[in-house]
Amino acid sequence: MNRFVKQLGHCIRLLTFAIIVSIGTAQAASDVKKNGFTLHNSQIPSDEIHRGGPPKDGIPAIDTPGFITANMATHLTSDSRVLGITHKGISKAYPINIMNWHEIVNDRFASEAVTVSFCPLCGSGVAYSTPSGTSGFGVSGLLYNSDVLLYDRDTESLWSQILSRAVSGPRAGERLTRLPLSHTSWGKWYKQHPQTLVLSQDTGFSREYHRDPYARYADSSGVYFPVKQRDPRYHPKERVIGIQLDGHTRAYPFSELARTDGNISDRIGTHTITVRYNDADQSGIILNEQGNELATITAFWFAWYAFHPETEVFKP
Repeated sequence: MNRFVKQLGHCIRLLTFAIIVSIGTAQAASDVKKNGFTLHNSQIPSDEIHRGGPPKDGIPAIDTPGFITANMATHLTSDSRVLGITHKGISKAYPINIMNWHEIVNDRFASEAVTVSFCPLCGSGVAYSTPSGTSGFGVSGLLYNSDVLLYDRDTESLWSQILSRAVSGPRAGERLTRLPLSHTSWGKWYKQHPQTLVLSQDTGFSREYHRDPYARYADSSGVYFPVKQRDPRYHPKERVIGIQLDGHTRAYPFSELARTDGNISDRIGTHTITVRYNDADQSGIILNEQGNELATITAFWFAWYAFHPETEVFKP
């Protein structure tokens, strides 16, 4: 009997210790903060969220963007890279040389709020319909898989650009609606959209827009911050068009598209799609059966694979 009591007491002490450790661990997790953001309910591992260097808003988003007409954009050459959007009957171009320094533009198309984002480290440009209850997004200074984490200024929830959903904070789990966006040359965009507006360099901030702060990065094989998965099939900075449709994820590497005539019919799930690629302009879009452009992400191969290791890969 005494032996049983001793064993029971020992078990109770072990259980008590385990509970204390568990409570301490949970408390430590709830106290995790990076750049001022609490990560207690993070849907991604908090130890995989890295500080990029600048503090919160150290890279300032553009909240009151100004625009000029296409004929006034004399600082752009035909080869200048832009993010182009046509929405609500309005066409706008966002030069990469400005987006490199700001990463987020909180804009409007007619009555609709639209967020345009660009991550220089992943080469990814994504536009969203800004969700209701959100007055704007800022740059958190945090990265996941080397990709920018946006934050909304109303709840300070963190949002993954490439995942297009909130990963921590009160809005964790909410998804953003992507809008079709072209990552192309100014020459091609202007030819297709001569009435386009162009984001002005008069942003209210003093930046050297003529200088690329990421010079030579896109040509190197190096990645500045840790990513969860890597795949050696392509150069890390190979550009791909990535799409998610019908539960399928597929990447269209530019080097594979360059081996075609630039007009590819493909099938994803129950959908027949058309990929139109222009090697000279290093750009491509994907259309549905009705000829409407679908929302895709053009990004570096390493970035697309890091978020979508299950991805299918197109080969001619």
